[in-house]
Amino acid sequence: MSVEQRAPSLLEDAGERTLHVGRDRPIRISTGHRILHHDGKCSRPHGHNYEISVTITGELTKEGWVVDKGDITSIIDEWDHRFLLESGDPLVEAFEASGDSDGVVVLEHPPTAEVMSVLLEQKLMERFGETVSDVSAEVRETGELCAGATH
Repeated sequence: MSVEQRAPSLLEDAGERTLHVGRDRPIRISTGHRILHHDGKCSRPHGHNYEISVTITGELTKEGWVVDKGDITSIIDEWDHRFLLESGDPLVEAFEASGDSDGVVVLEHPPTAEVMSVLLEQKLMERFGETVSDVSAEVRETGELCAGATH
């Protein structure tokens, strides 16, 4: 039996595998935000160079991977060089009035690193849920602040 004839069985019998993207070299994006109802300086518009890593567990696809890394980075890139704002923030209207509405991403919750990690996990599960059983995302806002799942 040739290797090609055994390959489908190899993929089917491999069980769940885990893919780490950005574990040693995080994906970097530059994103602005503000925490509207914060009592301190985080209520002011500012930005961070976020570092993001993702771990995905699932079955191997016929292409031989859990998911395509490019599909993961394209989801993360939706926030790169954008301003994340909570729904109801007056800055949303300011972006629209200035003609920069494509530069803002409106979230239903405050744009914290914790919320960002949850949203990334949800987006990735929605996109890959047929073959993926678990997703965790870690969002590092600064050298001192990093958020992600505890599982």
